[in-house]
Amino acid sequence: MSQLFTEQARVRAEELGVADQVTFIHGDAAGYVSDEKADVAACLGATWIGGGVAGTIELLAQSLRTGGIILIGEPFWRQVPPTEDVAKGCLAGSVSDFLVLPGLLASFDHLGYDVVEMVLADQDGWDRYEAAKWLTMRRWLEANPDDKLVKDVRAKLISEPERYAAYTREYLGWGVFALMPR
Repeated sequence: MSQLFTEQARVRAEELGVADQVTFIHGDAAGYVSDEKADVAACLGATWIGGGVAGTIELLAQSLRTGGIILIGEPFWRQVPPTEDVAKGCLAGSVSDFLVLPGLLASFDHLGYDVVEMVLADQDGWDRYEAAKWLTMRRWLEANPDDKLVKDVRAKLISEPERYAAYTREYLGWGVFALMPR
């Protein structure tokens, strides 16, 4: 895996003047436990590292100091899709892949964690996030007209706005949840 994102994070930390306060580790997060306990342990959008939300929280808790906070970024259904095809239109494997927001919050409680903060993407935020990907694809197409992936990227750029508007925008939500163990 490319270390591009890790290097970009280091550069940005330097720009912000916080490079001496953070450490970036490039590697496989699945099963990773820090040697030194942290105030904040986070997994934003990759709970597959622990086999799902519960396993990821359990994994992150091993790196958390007493009184620390876990941040979990996770999708949820804004409304339950009426069919499996609609769920797949949201790029989920199945309706059962995600919970509705009250169910997700209850799952944290069942795991022994208090939700102490949450930041949820609204539809305008989702729109900006998705549209930025479309702009990136368009710019890539302009910069790489002879690349072997042009046909695939062009097809994606054509299909994604409609797919997003028909499915993801209405059915899928996303949030970051701050959790503290009881």
